[in-house]
Amino acid sequence: MDKLKALLEKRNKKVEELQSIVDKAKEETRAMTKEEKDKFDTLEQEIKDLDATIEAEKRARDYEIKDNDKQDEKAEERAEAEERAFANYIRGVVEERAGVDPTVPNLTVDNNGAVIPTSIANKIIKKVYDICPIYQLATRYNVGGTLTIPYYDETAQKIEMAYATEFSDLESTSGKFDSIVLKGFLAGVLTKISKSLINNSQFDIVSFVVNKMAESIGRWIEKELLNGTENQIEGLSTVTQKIPTASSTAITADDLINLQEAVPDTYQANAIWIMNKATRTAIRKLKDGDGTYLLNKDATARWGYTLFGKDVYVSDNMPGMEAGKTAIYYGDMSGLAVKLSEEMNIEILREKFATQHAVGVVGWLEMDSKVENAQKIAALVMNTNTNTEGTGVPPT
Repeated sequence: MDKLKALLEKRNKKVEELQSIVDKAKEETRAMTKEEKDKFDTLEQEIKDLDATIEAEKRARDYEIKDNDKQDEKAEERAEAEERAFANYIRGVVEERAGVDPTVPNLTVDNNGAVIPTSIANKIIKKVYDICPIYQLATRYNVGGTLTIPYYDETAQKIEMAYATEFSDLESTSGKFDSIVLKGFLAGVLTKISKSLINNSQFDIVSFVVNKMAESIGRWIEKELLNGTENQIEGLSTVTQKIPTASSTAITADDLINLQEAVPDTYQANAIWIMNKATRTAIRKLKDGDGTYLLNKDATARWGYTLFGKDVYVSDNMPGMEAGKTAIYYGDMSGLAVKLSEEMNIEILREKFATQHAVGVVGWLEMDSKVENAQKIAALVMNTNTNTEGTGVPPT
């Protein structure tokens, strides 16, 4: 029997018993006896207790039992169902109408194609995070719209303590609060998949799309973060701590020391070097006075090499050792702010490239990036004056 129904039946029997005591006294035109009054009070309290229990039971039914394992299992099942729906849609083996199969989520379909499930988009973002260390190490803000980030600037003036004379006013010194504004610049990427691959049932179409999109997006994001684009995403292009090399064609150990020392000790803990492969090759040949190479292979390093105790990351998006170019960035990359819109819009275009025997996957995102803490990052800039090589004269 239903628990609530049993409680209601028990309550009603108590009410009937209580009512019969009152009815008997009325019928005999007398007051209730002490025994009847005690029995009445007992029944009344039992009815109140049952009413409270019944009300609690009703409220309890409004709550859902939370089971972490079951919740995780449901989320995993849904993600798997979305992957199946996504793969099936690309292969054209499912109907594009609601209610076909309640266990498989329907893709949002418009005139151009289908917007892929959130779980797939999240996999792409996660993959971008894994393959793009600069994005991973930067300070990320996953919000839409314009974001204003305040910061305290002491480059021109800062708070300073000084000796004072009694009855004389202290001179006020302080920095100023400023801010950087991160907007949203729209960017898109298109990947085409051969239908010959799609028609191969053994081919993992979901992993292919996730990897291809992530690689393409990751390369573009890294390029923008390292080099920036005029009047759009600035990235590290506006680093203010610029250290010139002594030569316009080579990098010396002193150049590297000057660059590392440009970042205050308080920001050194998470600092890394960023350069391209040719620059790393040149630095690998540098030795100290004892003939020991400065750059070393290190199995414990994140990317296999360390220089002056800090990990070295190589990126094809970094310029080489060309006059006027930034050859190396050094510092704590959390000084770079990146705003990426939370929702990445990725669509499947099944008809648009039919004449090419292909299916298109297009991704759209809004992003912006600027240096948030100028002290955390420094740039080594190749000298432009070939007549002052070896003199340490700043680039012109």
